[in-house]
Amino acid sequence: MSIHLTPPSSPFTRRAWALPLALCLLATLTACTPLPARFAGPQSETTTRILALPPVDVLLLGEQHDAAEHQRIHEAVVRSYADRGLLAALVIEMAERGRSTAGLPRDADAAQVQAALAWDVKGWPWPAYGPAVMAAVRAGVPVLGANLPRTRMREAMADRRLDDRLPEASLQVQRDAIRVGHCGMLPDGQIAPMARIQIARDVAMAHTAADAAVAGKVVVLLAGSGHVDRLVGVPLHLPPNLTSVSVRLLASGGRSENAASFDTVWPTPTVPEKDYCADMKKQMAQ
Repeated sequence: MSIHLTPPSSPFTRRAWALPLALCLLATLTACTPLPARFAGPQSETTTRILALPPVDVLLLGEQHDAAEHQRIHEAVVRSYADRGLLAALVIEMAERGRSTAGLPRDADAAQVQAALAWDVKGWPWPAYGPAVMAAVRAGVPVLGANLPRTRMREAMADRRLDDRLPEASLQVQRDAIRVGHCGMLPDGQIAPMARIQIARDVAMAHTAADAAVAGKVVVLLAGSGHVDRLVGVPLHLPPNLTSVSVRLLASGGRSENAASFDTVWPTPTVPEKDYCADMKKQMAQ
């Protein structure tokens, strides 16, 4: 079961639609859950957005990995749910499935947390993601790795059953995304196997979130926006008995043509454009 909050396409009608819905949802949520004193005063835009989210089993936050504001929102979301006693678990793409902070005390230091999660500091800069992770640890809430372990990637590439996990149209969208994401430089024979890795990652994240679900609380998933896309990502693999909301954090300069694939979109400041394809070409040339 999913809760869809996709607004109309027009910016004006989207604003007109969003305010009354936000107020309605906020009234519903706050009527059930007392708010900490720090929420009583003037609220930031991020706080207002968070409090307007409906009560669900799983909240999926889709980020742009190089947008610092998105990681600040991660921390704000974690703190908000933890402060209200509503956070069941923090599930993250940034660590492999099977890794967990569940055995650590609340006062564990960053080194202990990184060790428990086998954190890859080169792939995922700790200063960016550490604040949200540590906020969960300090609240006594488990942080769970959810990404497909590297040791299972080769197996996933050869598993044609993963193709059947997506409707045909969604499978094609996923394969096209792989082609574009590799700047058109990936051999055609590698497109389907690489798409299977993405599907396997989404399945692993969905299973981790589902395993962590607790009645009356929220599992928060932090992942790239493609993973929380309702057309191709994690939502397709969640059990039907779990409610979820997919939020895309969208830098103003980012592409928004697939905004309808998410329940709601939170615009954030523009991120300077970077030519990743040029970097990839240099690496391949070397």
